[in-house]
Amino acid sequence: MPVLQFSHLRKAYATTVAVDDVTFEVRPGEVFGLLGPNGAGKTTLIRMLIDIIAPDEGQVLLDGRPLGPADRDRIGYLPEERGLYRKEKVIDILIYFGMLKGLSRRDARARSRAWLERVGLPEVAGRRADSLSKGMQQKVQIAGTLLHEPEILVMDEPFSGLDPLNTVLVKDLLRQRRDAGALVILSTHQMPMVEELCDRVAMIDRGRLVLYGDLEEIRRGYGESAVLVGTHADLRGLAPVASVAQAGSLCRVVLRDGARPSDLMALLQERRIPVDHFEVARMPVEEIFVRTVQARGAATLPTPAAAPAGMERGA
Repeated sequence: MPVLQFSHLRKAYATTVAVDDVTFEVRPGEVFGLLGPNGAGKTTLIRMLIDIIAPDEGQVLLDGRPLGPADRDRIGYLPEERGLYRKEKVIDILIYFGMLKGLSRRDARARSRAWLERVGLPEVAGRRADSLSKGMQQKVQIAGTLLHEPEILVMDEPFSGLDPLNTVLVKDLLRQRRDAGALVILSTHQMPMVEELCDRVAMIDRGRLVLYGDLEEIRRGYGESAVLVGTHADLRGLAPVASVAQAGSLCRVVLRDGARPSDLMALLQERRIPVDHFEVARMPVEEIFVRTVQARGAATLPTPAAAPAGMERGA
């Protein structure tokens, strides 16, 4: 399976720069999180990937060559704004989707029925789309996105509106494509899903890449900003402490900028404050997201990889 590279992409609409010199790569066999607040430029990046719009500068590369019209059949895209042909039968819609991706009618029909089975909706094949619930329609569209077994899968808010059972189903489908070696891009605001599913992430804010790399490395980069402490003492007011919150039987202590866990430990020992537990806390991805957007200083943020090898400007 090839590597997908976004190389120095830039796109402007009149005086608004939607994407500004963004470079990152997505590798086979991983779930890659594309994150950012509303209006950050994520949708523009996706549209350049699927060839709806062209970049003003830069390229989308697949295994080192520009992605072109011939590669469209290798992509599966679930947009955030869902849409089916409401007055058509479900089976006919799926067959049409499959044929758009290069499948024969016979193969598209067989795969459509198989995918309806996989998403638990074999009984709706002959029903019109407008007779289905919103959740059913979403599962039909997911089936249509996956039935040609895309090598590049882009899912934009795939869990929106799903109940817990169907959320598990979609997570399993994403993992199956990942395990098959596909390039899986997940764009979502649901940070628990990012924590659970994503291997690496890119965070976009106001068109700029502000965070990029292995999710665990990123979390370790932020790891020394909070600690879990077991104590009955009130730690508020201590010099290294920014805030204290209860976390089960422990206190989660967020440290002030520049303070280290060792600074807090030294102070606790100096004041002989009894402690029965002390560990560096894993910062939730949601908190990293908020801090990164608020800081808005990409050059000072912990970024394990600034740009993929071989993708330097002018390469």
